[in-house]
Amino acid sequence: MARGSAPFGVSVVLVLRQAMLAVSRSERAERVISTSPLTRDVVKRYVADDIAAVVGDLTRRGLLVTVDHLGEEVTDREQAAAAVGEYLTLLALLPAGADVSVKLTALGLRLSEQLAYEHAADICRAAAGRGVTVTLDAEERDTIHGLHAVHTALRRDHPDVGVVVQAYLPDSLERCEKLGGARVRLCKGAYTAPGAYTAPVEIDRSFVRCLKVLMAGTAYPMVATHDPRLLRIASTLAVLDGRDVTGFEYQMLYGVRPAEQARLAGLGSQMRVYVPYGDDWYAYLMRRLAERPRNVGFFLRSLMSRR
Repeated sequence: MARGSAPFGVSVVLVLRQAMLAVSRSERAERVISTSPLTRDVVKRYVADDIAAVVGDLTRRGLLVTVDHLGEEVTDREQAAAAVGEYLTLLALLPAGADVSVKLTALGLRLSEQLAYEHAADICRAAAGRGVTVTLDAEERDTIHGLHAVHTALRRDHPDVGVVVQAYLPDSLERCEKLGGARVRLCKGAYTAPGAYTAPVEIDRSFVRCLKVLMAGTAYPMVATHDPRLLRIASTLAVLDGRDVTGFEYQMLYGVRPAEQARLAGLGSQMRVYVPYGDDWYAYLMRRLAERPRNVGFFLRSLMSRR
């Protein structure tokens, strides 16, 4: 193998991720996939059709929720304002202790950082009145600077607003070190970027480095993974760093490993389910598959099993 070349397995993983992300942006692929009867069955498994009913069911089973109204990359101010309206309507359906996940590009980040901040502040104010928290989702790498700028500004008036850090980015550890006292959702990441970690082992190591900083510091870690090994590491670090079950939480996607979600909640852990809803599901579902290519098989197997 030539010096500097990636191992074959790593190259395949990267190619698959890039292919899935390309599919997520393809209007032609969206038309084909979104009209397939099989796809509709999969979508119902991973995207809530009746958000009030789904939230009510999860809450009754002792699970926390964070709800994402699907939609992003708006192209005008009217669309951004409409997205805010969707979240304000959503808040009326959520119980105290719930969370909403917000993508800033849906609030106009690519139009104006100030516009996205103002819209996010509107949602934060309304959420606070309902006892609901807000978490700002991470998106493409070119939006990360704006994400953290808006998050920093929002924390002045809304200190409990959370933010997502993606472990696949090399600066993720530095981000975590600067987020003392903040609610931080740590995930592996569902995008690609020049210079980013691509090999699964690299991303996992970055995740653990970030997790160590968050668990040992003053942040509130939200551990967003389905990986059994990383879940064990998280629980071990919590014990070593003296965190009880109220000092951090696990987060998993709606429809993925529901038996494990129930098990963790049954142990008394804070287990929050990320529940997406809305018609604009295509890009979300494709990115979930791209996040790690082996998820393709995982999602297909889930058609036959709820475990």
